[in-house]
Amino acid sequence: MRKTKIVATVGPATSNPQILAGLISVGADVLRLNFSHGTPDSHHELIKTARQASERAGREVGLLGDLPGPKLRVGEIDGGVLTLSQGQELKLDTRASTSRGRRNVLPIPWPELPSCVGEGDQIYLADGTIRLSVRSAEDGEVLVRVETPGTVASRQGINVPGADVGPTALGEADMEWLDFAIDEGIEIVAVSFVRSAADLDPVKSRLAERGVDLPIVAKIEKREAVEAAEEIVKSADGGIMVARGDLGIELPIEEMPLAQKRLLALAGRYSKPSITATQMLASMVSSPRPTRAEATDVANAIFDGTDALMLSQETAVGEFPVESVRTMAKIAEHTEEQLNYGELLLTRTGRAGADVADTVSYGAVGAVYQLGLAALVVPTRSGRTARLVSAHRPRVPVIALSPRPETVRRLNLLFGVVPALHEEPKTINELLESCAEHAKQMGLVKSGDLIGITAGLGGQQLGTNLFEVHRVP
Repeated sequence: MRKTKIVATVGPATSNPQILAGLISVGADVLRLNFSHGTPDSHHELIKTARQASERAGREVGLLGDLPGPKLRVGEIDGGVLTLSQGQELKLDTRASTSRGRRNVLPIPWPELPSCVGEGDQIYLADGTIRLSVRSAEDGEVLVRVETPGTVASRQGINVPGADVGPTALGEADMEWLDFAIDEGIEIVAVSFVRSAADLDPVKSRLAERGVDLPIVAKIEKREAVEAAEEIVKSADGGIMVARGDLGIELPIEEMPLAQKRLLALAGRYSKPSITATQMLASMVSSPRPTRAEATDVANAIFDGTDALMLSQETAVGEFPVESVRTMAKIAEHTEEQLNYGELLLTRTGRAGADVADTVSYGAVGAVYQLGLAALVVPTRSGRTARLVSAHRPRVPVIALSPRPETVRRLNLLFGVVPALHEEPKTINELLESCAEHAKQMGLVKSGDLIGITAGLGGQQLGTNLFEVHRVP
């Protein structure tokens, strides 16, 4: 059983139920909706399509809504895209009255840009694939020369390494997208361009106002976020995403590998989920096979401790979306066979002191190796105990049973967790018997196997405080 989860971005290449069902069938566990592109109406249709595809594939998947965040972006371009050639002189027009982009003019809706750059500075477009060199900056315009050519699209991001450029806080548009995600029943929300733990507070406040418990994933893609990573990890209940596209431009490229390792290690220490994203199998946008380097990159992220791997352009606009997911799943399964699960139990997480649920989870995973348990079964409402058990990386399946569909779907992001709907039993005996029976029905254990079951006894106010070793009848 594959334990590493796969997040697949939905886009033009995967916008019909048949293709989406194919993604889910071959291994997509969570579908990402990028709110930086499209309208509420178009995403509403994508969400309907995703739910239909999940039903067609016969498997629940989570939906992740990715908020645009406070990022400097290109304005609207005539025809949607503009091809830039090497050596071309280009004007970045920041004035509010700027018309739509055209051959030698690119609209940048940020009036402060000219004051943040100077001659010789580098500006990057389209995830760093296009490099511009600043010639001059004045009167609402920045004149640049195209050093590395390519095609830029409306609403794509802009990076100016070393400069404090662009808005620093979530805007009203982000809050509107958050409300949209809540109204549509999306299971996970990602916050882009987080710089500090405080940047998550507006999202938490809005969720509290709406009375929902939507998990927040903090996207790490700014240098400031790397420096404040520990506080961000502790604050983000939904974990972090190592968003290597923008982060790889914000940081010197030689720093990127160690930054990824440190971020994933921090997520593990605090038992928080982690997603490794961007260019995992980038060549599969136009090729049916990845490069050897890409396959190694996927494997190394798993060795570094990631819970999930994300596909972006590969599934959003690529020519081989289903094959990209299938290939990633194969690499992950083969890599997981080489993980030292026993050592991960001892070294991966930082023990949470007097936290009863974490102590029970740690003991349950230890019992896997001491008693030869075939699975761990975790009845849960919120998903917290399943997250704690998963963080210790047991080598056996973690069967998370919940009466809440939204919990089942969001648990698809956690390493090694197999979530399923399950009615909440009324007594402890019913709980133990139904957990064992459900695990057997799922085909993950057989009669005579020993399994571990965690649960919380009512009235104790301790959360998960019970661990039972049970023989499957």
